[in-house]
Amino acid sequence: MLNGIGPTGFILLIVLALILFGPNKLPELGRAVGRTFREFKEGTRDMMKDEDTTSKTRTDSIQSAEVIPPAQPEDKR
Repeated sequence: MLNGIGPTGFILLIVLALILFGPNKLPELGRAVGRTFREFKEGTRDMMKDEDTTSKTRTDSIQSAEVIPPAQPEDKR
């Protein structure tokens, strides 16, 4: 995603952020971004955990299901 941005691009982004938000708001903005990423990571971890338990339950129920052969038609002579 950030492969095309070199060192000059990062410096430009930092200068732009300083101009837009000012030095007093940057730490607050950084904390907010950090909290957002942390919540996102926890949410995805919870979703993966739920998905694993759901798929495990499905696998267990499929394995424990009794296999019934299809009914064969009676031969009427």
